[in-house]
Amino acid sequence: MYARTSDDVWIAYQVVGDAARDLVLVNAWVSHLEIMWEQPRFRSMLEALSQDARVITFDKRGTGLSDRISRVPDLEARMDDIRAVMDAAGSKRATLFGWGDGGALAALFAATYPERAAGLVLFDGSARMTWARDYPWGLPKEVWDREHARIPTIWGTLEHAREWAELSWLIDAGAPDDPELLEWAARWARYSAAPGDMLMFDRMWASTDVRNILPTIQVPTSVLYGEGSDPSQAEHVAGMISGAELVGVKGGKRLVWAGDVDELRSAIGSFLASIRNEASSFDRVFATVLFTDIVNSTAQSAALGDTGWRKVQDAHDAVVRAQLARFNGREIRTMGDGFLATFDGPGRAVRCAQAISESVKPLGIEIRAGLHAGEVELVDDDIAGVAVAIGARIGALATGSEVLVSSTVRDLITGSSIELEDRGTHTLKGVPGRWQLFAVAATGRLAI
Repeated sequence: MYARTSDDVWIAYQVVGDAARDLVLVNAWVSHLEIMWEQPRFRSMLEALSQDARVITFDKRGTGLSDRISRVPDLEARMDDIRAVMDAAGSKRATLFGWGDGGALAALFAATYPERAAGLVLFDGSARMTWARDYPWGLPKEVWDREHARIPTIWGTLEHAREWAELSWLIDAGAPDDPELLEWAARWARYSAAPGDMLMFDRMWASTDVRNILPTIQVPTSVLYGEGSDPSQAEHVAGMISGAELVGVKGGKRLVWAGDVDELRSAIGSFLASIRNEASSFDRVFATVLFTDIVNSTAQSAALGDTGWRKVQDAHDAVVRAQLARFNGREIRTMGDGFLATFDGPGRAVRCAQAISESVKPLGIEIRAGLHAGEVELVDDDIAGVAVAIGARIGALATGSEVLVSSTVRDLITGSSIELEDRGTHTLKGVPGRWQLFAVAATGRLAI
């Protein structure tokens, strides 16, 4: 998928999982979404993190599948990459997780847009890329000059891949080669950026220094480091951010996805849970949650083309918003081809879902809908909580033009004129127990 920035750059991104909380990964250096997935350890990290969060990952401008650019991108421009990707993924607020220069970018975004950052996770806490008297962890200038000059001749070669693997602690110096790893690393480098691009990025990284903004960060922050490595840089950065926690990850290595994935997931999962507990002091209300989604949108988009499908989407969005207004629903956010909305009454929510389902049929599309009622947390303009996750799971089980509701909704509308049909009990991913679901009858007779 692609997101368009305010300065007309297209950023490639992926979404993994469907948990209630969002986690935006800001990769270090360069990346390529497809090639990175071919690395088993990176894939394992994404799959592990997606158990606790909806993971959003992307290629920064000029790298991987994103638009190539002709000038050095500054951090302000790269912040726009994150903002555009979050908007395209329907993420109002997310925890930022960055490492290497990606950590510096994530920190700057969290400080600049606290309303969009629920939290910040930094790995090893790189705040500056080159050495300074008061920052001894950076690369000395003479070393940077030497390595920078070598980029055109070694970039994307097996020689460079081995040097990178040793530096990242993927393999030990002097150890036998791992041909599969080195071939992947060389291919990843070539696909992620050309030598000229790397020279441009390298110059930008050499001038990166976000230490002055660290004390201004107000969002919950966790600074991780691999146990067994020197923790002093992480300690220094954590000490500059008010209230930041410092966490050692057992088995952690210099490269975030090369260490113990279970330990990493545990550390980040605990941090996300702490944010959730902190949010428990936010307003809580009882509401009916509605999820809708266009059925077979990918196939229809391919058949109609971008322009034709955009017209259908616009018409669909107009229909949904008109029906939400009619039934006093509150639009929370759009998610790809669907909507998340809340209602203060389950009967209105069910009737709204029915009306949407019927109203979009003349457009040549069908929607599926899922509803659940429960306590939700109001977090700025968004909502969170188990009830939201349950509603999403129910919506995913619905078929074309079907409106599925939980037994909780069924109990609340008993005595109304809405007719329901038993769809049996189901296990909802990530939700304890088995849930009895019901489909709203499509007969037009509204009676139970």
